[in-house]
Amino acid sequence: MQQGDQRKRPSVHTIFSRIRNSQQYFLLNLLSGNADVLTPEEAAEWTNPETGTGKQACERKYLMTAEEEDAMYRESYLRFLEEREKEEIQLFFVPSYACNFDCAYCYQKEYGPQGDFLTPAVTDAFFLFVKKYFAGRDKYITLFGGEPLLKGEKHKEAIAYFVDKVHESGLSLAVVTNGYLLEEYIDILSKTSIREIQVTLDGTEQVHNARRPLKGGLPTFESVVRGIDACLLHDFPVNLRVVVDRENINNIPALASFAIQKGWTQHPLFKTQLGRNYELHHCQATQRLFTRKELNEHLYDLIVRYPYIKEFYKPPFSVARYLAEQGQLPSPLFDSCPACKTEWAFDYTGKIYPCTATVGKKGEEVG
Repeated sequence: MQQGDQRKRPSVHTIFSRIRNSQQYFLLNLLSGNADVLTPEEAAEWTNPETGTGKQACERKYLMTAEEEDAMYRESYLRFLEEREKEEIQLFFVPSYACNFDCAYCYQKEYGPQGDFLTPAVTDAFFLFVKKYFAGRDKYITLFGGEPLLKGEKHKEAIAYFVDKVHESGLSLAVVTNGYLLEEYIDILSKTSIREIQVTLDGTEQVHNARRPLKGGLPTFESVVRGIDACLLHDFPVNLRVVVDRENINNIPALASFAIQKGWTQHPLFKTQLGRNYELHHCQATQRLFTRKELNEHLYDLIVRYPYIKEFYKPPFSVARYLAEQGQLPSPLFDSCPACKTEWAFDYTGKIYPCTATVGKKGEEVG
């Protein structure tokens, strides 16, 4: 049998780059889990296995033979598959595709209108399905939309019944909502274990109202803020989401200041996330969109100028934050799509979809 190539060469999983605004370089390998900072002298010679730095690079698995890398990849991939089978499952449920907002970037805008209401029969069928097909797995349920928290007694009754069934099942409930009527639903939601309420606030009052008005153009900011206050008052965990693009990125310092002044950032059940606005099912004006790299660079510059932003939001900067806080790299991620693995989406018509990006989209049903 012919022996494989035994030459040490940079692993395809090794990332090497200069640190921004620094003379130093970073070297990391997401497969082996190693990371190092190099001086300019070390950076110049790490690819040569005959040098001192190169020998260390071999030991740290930045340089590997093809055979070594293949074996490490196979072992890590099998471990990833094994661990994924133990991960918690998120089960989304859409009680309605209707929405009271007219957000400029809504990816569901082009979905056709769908009538009818969620019925107790569909709710019962959903919970029977969950009990049968997801038995033995850790899981929780997330109300999604459209907008799951709408006006109207019939809709409120349907949500109240659904919440009661969540409580009976012993599972926890998360809600993804625009927050406009959140305050009105506090009593209903209080009847079960709330895992998280995700609310979107795209900036301070003027900015948010321009991006996320009611249908008809009326403002929504004050109602959303009251909803967040009510959640924290009732000890519901709040995940405040900001959808970011070039039109509102420079409002982040003002929004951070607002959240700090409200006392939200001091609450142990308050956290934030920034979601990059991007094209999903239809085109947007691309000049307002960021690439991931551009967004990270812009956030970095803002945080340098306004350090208090970190009290409101700490960007992950890919794996950099995890490495800084945990002292190690996260486990290798071989598949970042959770659809039909750790995520499923169901709707009030009884259809099943792979994930939130496809739920409600004709032709994407899997059941």
